[in-house]
Amino acid sequence: MGKKAKWSWTSAFVGASAAVAASALIGAKPKDPTFHLISIDLTSLKLNLPALDAELILTVHVTNPNIAAIHYSSTEMSILYDGALLGSAEVKAGKQPARSCQLLRLPARLSGMELASHARRFFADVGRREMELQAKLDIEGAAKVLWWDHRFRVHVDSAVTVDPVFLDVIDQENKSHMDLFLAS
Repeated sequence: MGKKAKWSWTSAFVGASAAVAASALIGAKPKDPTFHLISIDLTSLKLNLPALDAELILTVHVTNPNIAAIHYSSTEMSILYDGALLGSAEVKAGKQPARSCQLLRLPARLSGMELASHARRFFADVGRREMELQAKLDIEGAAKVLWWDHRFRVHVDSAVTVDPVFLDVIDQENKSHMDLFLAS
């Protein structure tokens, strides 16, 4: 007959360790974070002759689905209307724990002068009670895995439909793409 296989605790430990490491690598594959605009709050109107500038607070729900905490740098989100830059929102540097959600409150400023240059479309949108805005954001940071910091960049494109009268978010589509840099 054949030889009888000899049991080895070392072989069993090495096999189990390899299986755990393989499943950890599969589970550690970086996933794109998600962003959803929850609300828009008008904080002030400033007279900037011949138009009014609006200051807003954008409340954004951010989800980090990854197994690593992230730290990110400050940046600005561009807000576009009818293809033109209408304003921007400030994103302050911060951090977010692994597999967590948090709300960010972003101060934004919209140019009344730029909105006035699109007056015909704006008044049509007010009449329909639907205004389509685009937002673009590039944010950079690092995710710490064990003792290594892995740099990343996330690009977010959002198409948001809002009620221009009450500033309610009607609909949105968000697309994000993360690039992970393995070398420092």
